[in-house]
Amino acid sequence: TSEMLQKICLRNLVRKYCRGVTAERKVQLQQKAVASAVFRGKKEGYLQSLNRPFLDTRLKENDINPKVLQLIHGEKIKYVTPVIKYDRNGFKARDRLLVLTQSSAYVVEMAKIKQKIDYATLKGISTSNLSDGIVVIHVPEDNKQKGDVILQCEHLFETVTKLCMLANKQNLVKVVQGSLQFRIGSGKEGTMVFTVGQEPQVFKAKNGQLTVV
Repeated sequence: TSEMLQKICLRNLVRKYCRGVTAERKVQLQQKAVASAVFRGKKEGYLQSLNRPFLDTRLKENDINPKVLQLIHGEKIKYVTPVIKYDRNGFKARDRLLVLTQSSAYVVEMAKIKQKIDYATLKGISTSNLSDGIVVIHVPEDNKQKGDVILQCEHLFETVTKLCMLANKQNLVKVVQGSLQFRIGSGKEGTMVFTVGQEPQVFKAKNGQLTVV
């Protein structure tokens, strides 16, 4: 009888907790569960991120240029964050915004949309196992795309989780060790190398590879 009562009591406690969870708290738990499945035991810094709630967005619509809002009119904006984008040729760093809507990801420069990636065509998302904030968004080889997108995000766990959940492609996130390949365009590929050093930096090595320390 005691064992039966313990089970009933536990069930009631769980039921009470679940009924008391707000919609906002439920979304937070769902996102954290996806982040755990993707990053736990794979990427440095994940454990330190556990007690940091994911924000709904890092920037509001008011922070986006009105011309950009007109261009993506009709698509509900779900998340916006500042990023650093690295050119596929030369790897020059450029300040950009990553705008995630219900159906697409946009890389935005001031009043221009530099690249649009429909979630339906997203081929993969890659990041390293180290503590850097680099993420590569892999796109298909077609005339609409210039090549894969190389970004550096301050809130990587949050950004990648939001992106893969909106695209419904959690299984396409890869945490790699050592290096990864990315598409430059016109059938060409580049190599990104991850290493450990005294201070973080991203630069083009003498061999032409993008090196992330």
